[in-house]
Amino acid sequence: MPRVDQGAPTGTVDPDRELAELRAYLGDRFDLGRLQRHADAVVEEWHRVDDPDRFYRTSESYLYDLTAFAMTGAKAPYHAALRRLVPPGSRILDYGCGIGSDGLALLEDGYEVAFADFDNPSVAYLRWRLRRRGMEAAVLDLDALPPLVPFDAVFAFDVVEHAADPEGVLARMEGLGRLVVANLLDTSDDELELHQPMPLRRLLRRAAPGLVHHALLHDRSHLVAYRPDGGAGPLRSAWRAYRMRTARPR
Repeated sequence: MPRVDQGAPTGTVDPDRELAELRAYLGDRFDLGRLQRHADAVVEEWHRVDDPDRFYRTSESYLYDLTAFAMTGAKAPYHAALRRLVPPGSRILDYGCGIGSDGLALLEDGYEVAFADFDNPSVAYLRWRLRRRGMEAAVLDLDALPPLVPFDAVFAFDVVEHAADPEGVLARMEGLGRLVVANLLDTSDDELELHQPMPLRRLLRRAAPGLVHHALLHDRSHLVAYRPDGGAGPLRSAWRAYRMRTARPR
């Protein structure tokens, strides 16, 4: 069975720093009200654009939404698991990085981090954050990834549920890293319009042959780490016994 972890360790992202950097970046354009009502604002923009591909390439409301979410510390247990699985100094890719809060924290902890997302306002902000912190890192365009030497690990936190083809996202990640680390969100009762239906059972089964970590977090987020080459992970026999009891059939 997966380890069930309801508690979160101390966050690895400083909420005060997240807020201060967004204020500094936007300057006179910063609107505290947009941050406070970030969820409504991003849904309003989603409806206004009415095209998911265009939304993820043009959204400015996402700057506020991603900042607000980073400030909650909800991804702290994901960070902690990644740190246990992958030692500092490893080459890792933050896939679907957005404003880069996850990768920046890992970069400061001694990991060699590259970032990948669409060319959008969030990535423009990430480039500014790197310069402000005096850091250097590759920032790659998901629309035109160059040939890459496989990373030691590629991770995506709160990314897969936004994709129209979540299995395609995992397949692409598998081609980029020796270890895939991602959370798979059960969206079966989810009313957030930006989240897509998740074929959870199928995705968990995809990870099973090379599984090295599986934890259920926040009641519905399955954090998995697996080897794409299918090498038997230490959880494989436990996984077979588990038989997807927490995954609803799709």
